[in-house]
Amino acid sequence: MVQLGRYPVGRVTERDFRVAEVPVPDPGPGEVLVRNTYTSVDPGMRLRLRESGPAGYFAGFALNAPLDGIMTVGEVVASEADGFRPGDTVRHASGWREYAVVTAGVPALAGLGTLARIDTSVAAPSRYLGPLGGMGLTAYAGLLDAAELREGDVVWVSAAAGAVGSLAAQIARILGHRVIGSTGSDAKVRHLLDDLSLAAAFNHRRAPVASLLREAAPDGIDVYFDNVGGDHLEAALGALRRGGRIALCGAVSQYEAPGRPLGPANLFQATANDLTLRGFRGSSHLHRLPAMTHDLAGWLADGRLHYREAVFHGLHQAPTALVHMLAGTTTGKTIVRVAAGS
Repeated sequence: MVQLGRYPVGRVTERDFRVAEVPVPDPGPGEVLVRNTYTSVDPGMRLRLRESGPAGYFAGFALNAPLDGIMTVGEVVASEADGFRPGDTVRHASGWREYAVVTAGVPALAGLGTLARIDTSVAAPSRYLGPLGGMGLTAYAGLLDAAELREGDVVWVSAAAGAVGSLAAQIARILGHRVIGSTGSDAKVRHLLDDLSLAAAFNHRRAPVASLLREAAPDGIDVYFDNVGGDHLEAALGALRRGGRIALCGAVSQYEAPGRPLGPANLFQATANDLTLRGFRGSSHLHRLPAMTHDLAGWLADGRLHYREAVFHGLHQAPTALVHMLAGTTTGKTIVRVAAGS
């Protein structure tokens, strides 16, 4: 398994982790032994690479211990739990290891990571770490519940080539909205326009974000799906029309920033223009999971929803995958195929 060897200061490096060999126990009553096949790599993990994470968020990872609370899919090898048998494909939250003993029925990640069988006839197992898992639920609930998407909204999604952003942008487009995406490279801009069929897109590194957003949406926006924070959030506050809404999903620009992050200088625009800023977590909207799975599985099947995976091979590559994802060099959902070459 991969363990955290030290808490990183500033940027994460591979040297912050170590690979440890540990014995694999037999499952006890109510437990299953799972051979993991794919494990997740998410921006929010950076918040947990500290002795204590943000208040109210998931707990920080312990040093030199299993990294509990990372979504994973795999195959049941042995079971002592009702409802699970060898050969079942399941998802759970005991990732970044080759084998995991998981207790059935014990909630993990606010319920999203509780051991559950998945239907591989609907989609490949790895998709349950992306569009049919927490990423899809976060995008879906963020638009429908946090942003309260309304007919005719103009929607801006930041980090729109990422795991959640690419889904949020496409869901809004499929539902009939004009969608603007921002990302960090010209190649990703082409991906947003050519593959995801967004109405407009820009590379936020080309010029000040506020001016680029003004060019893409000269008449303003109604919804901002925020994955970045910082100058992106400030630009959105200046561009939102009266009654606009912000779904506060993440602030990846601040996760590795040195010192104390600064808030937007124009926050009073929220008062002046009757704006709503609402933070949310996908795991707080589990009631949306059946509808989300139905809708996104259908859109994947009929080709309306496109989804890329950046796959790293071999469990030892998990720290490298995290480093690349946080640096913005991956597109879509970053995952690790646990057994190299499998």
